[in-house]
Amino acid sequence: MAALWTQLADLPRPTLAELFARDEARVDTLTGRIELGEEAGGIRFDWSKTHLDAAHLDLFEKLAAAVDFNGQRKALFDGEKINVTEGRAAEHTAQRGVGRDSSVEEAMALHARMKSLVEAIHEGALGEVKYLIHIGIGGSALGPKLAIDALTRDGAKVDVHVVANIDGCAMEQAISRCDPATTLIAVASKTFTTTETMTNATSALNWLRENGVEDPYGRVVALTAYPEKAVEWGVDETRVLPFSESVGGRYSLWSSIGFPVALAIGWDEFVEFLEGAAAVDLHFRDTDGAANLPLRAAFADQLYTRLRGCQARACFAYDERMALLPFYLQQLEMESNGKSVKADGSPVDGPTAPITWGGVGTDAQHAVFQLLHQGTVITPIDFIASIAAGDDLDPAHHRILLMNCFAQGAALMAGKDATDKARAYAGDRPSATMLVDDLNPATLGALIAFHEHRTFANAALMQINPFDQFGVELGKEIAKSIEKGGARFDASTTALLEAAGLA
Repeated sequence: MAALWTQLADLPRPTLAELFARDEARVDTLTGRIELGEEAGGIRFDWSKTHLDAAHLDLFEKLAAAVDFNGQRKALFDGEKINVTEGRAAEHTAQRGVGRDSSVEEAMALHARMKSLVEAIHEGALGEVKYLIHIGIGGSALGPKLAIDALTRDGAKVDVHVVANIDGCAMEQAISRCDPATTLIAVASKTFTTTETMTNATSALNWLRENGVEDPYGRVVALTAYPEKAVEWGVDETRVLPFSESVGGRYSLWSSIGFPVALAIGWDEFVEFLEGAAAVDLHFRDTDGAANLPLRAAFADQLYTRLRGCQARACFAYDERMALLPFYLQQLEMESNGKSVKADGSPVDGPTAPITWGGVGTDAQHAVFQLLHQGTVITPIDFIASIAAGDDLDPAHHRILLMNCFAQGAALMAGKDATDKARAYAGDRPSATMLVDDLNPATLGALIAFHEHRTFANAALMQINPFDQFGVELGKEIAKSIEKGGARFDASTTALLEAAGLA
């Protein structure tokens, strides 16, 4: 494998303009499409403005074979224990109906349970419900928050407020917007022990109690892989929605963690969300080589991160409804692939995940694109947009939005010479574009699933385990030791604790 990386590093480096000039079929070669159904439409994936060429694709395919990508992919869908450090499978695709038969069957049964509760709430079985305060953190919050924000701009069946931060300001903001008499609380925690989540949940219960709700626990729905802990905490088992321990937190949106999404958009729309993701699962499972679009994206990621030293990758959604997508991708990619050892415990022999960041177009053009066009830090960029508008205003709004999106990619590639060097653009800066026919539950599900598989493909090429996240634990342990007292710290931390009155 080292020899293949060396061959890749030694390939010539033509500019993007030269690559297009040499190959009239370049756009067709490096553009693919995934169909999601007649009503849902599809997604176009254009990687032609990256520096991938036939030589790169050939060597990357050989690299994929050398690391047994096909075997790793099969193990994922077969439900094998590919999360080797924790001895677990990673079965988020089973939640969408693609995976080991027994796991799919279990997921469908749990979905049926969730469907019954969602429909009962919509039909008034729990009384009038206008609001839901969804409490979670990390994957238990970022996914629901993204999907709800993207899919309820035209209204929601239930007004959902997601609370993640332990900062009391977050909880106060949520409860200020809700009526306790018509509010449910969802507590989302895989282990049902997460400090931030359980502290926020207790505050939410106190708010209900202080505002005349006689049975606060009767207003709680628990989303967890350990239902017995939720029952022990006080939630009636009829309002506990379990999910499998083999579903990781940042991959859990498709499980009962998606309850607030289903409650907000309706069960039929939630099924469309799952079906869009499943279409990408099938493409990823059944397509080999560079024609596999998430794998092709991973080839480009490795080209820039490992071979060209790019330490960041940016994502700009030219759609206000996808404003939260960069935040979701930050956790998905950086928590999954931000590792320093391989799955076998040996040191990683190159860079792993870049820093994922981004924003919303056209806002970002007036904030950060200065660096992207003329700065010295080369950053590959993903543009995401929808052909159909999400508003009913003058069509000029959407035309200008899309023109700006496509213009930025063209400008990054072409650059511009100028006598005044302050007005010159170097160009030859890479970007990719994902263009949906329309933003709907299916296309959003597909986009998220695409990035999940892209993340897995990158991990396979780097031979790391993307399904553990031990790096988040040390800070938690130190915080708990501060709370217990008696622990000794460095002089700076000690001084800060004293200044804040925590020593």
